Amino acid sequence: MKTIVLFISLTILQTSMTIFNFKTQSDITNWNIVDDVVMGGRSNGTFSINKEGFGIFEGTVSLENNGGFSMVQYKFNTKNVNSFSKVYIKLKGDGKTYQFRVKSKNSDKHSYVFSFETNNNWQTIEIPFNKLYPAFRGRTLDIENYSGEQMEMIAFLIGNKKAESFKLEIESIKLE
Repeated sequence: MKTIVLFISLTILQTSMTIFNFKTQSDITNWNIVDDVVMGGRSNGTFSINKEGFGIFEGTVSLENNGGFSMVQYKFNTKNVNSFSKVYIKLKGDGKTYQFRVKSKNSDKHSYVFSFETNNNWQTIEIPFNKLYPAFRGRTLDIENYSGEQMEMIAFLIGNKKAESFKLEIESIKLE
């Protein structure tokens, strides 16, 4: 009985979950770039840690050969997220629009998407789970928005239908 009470108490006390907090020594081997080259495009994104310890997603988006996007994704072991309702991302953008994406399962074809604007300053982007809508290859699907039960992947994508360079600095991603 004490174990059950302790588990319930710990569950109630858990008010946030860190998905990733970038530091100069962070292991980013599970962060991978997926560019439109998988479909013949010529966009080129990179992901690294800068000397200040922030994750840096940067590169160029090209419209050549029907291209137009660059994405960095982070896959991880299944996280039970049903005690949370929002994602908070501390970042600094370049004034461009980005998408934050979530997958409940890595095997899912679709992602849950939320677009946000950056403003060249440090911002905290707040994303309610119920505002993450389902999409596949740029098309909104006719299924429910993200349920917030589990999570196995997050991603940042830029694809504004124009050729452009981009840079997104990320400090942390957490759930509350």
